[in-house]
Amino acid sequence: MPKQKTHSSSKKRYKKTATGKFVRSQAFKSHILTKKSPKRIRKLRKSTLVSSADEKRLRRLLPYK
Repeated sequence: MPKQKTHSSSKKRYKKTATGKFVRSQAFKSHILTKKSPKRIRKLRKSTLVSSADEKRLRRLLPYK
């Protein structure tokens, strides 16, 4: 059976934690920042865990990560 291909854009956007969960960066941080409060922009810097509903899809996209 041939090797599975890793999804190229997904491998750049997600990282796997030591416990096997996936980490992603927050959305809504790239532009239109003038109307967002400094507190909100500061909180968007941190990364968050991927929801459990999307983890199954990510495991298929990133088989070797």
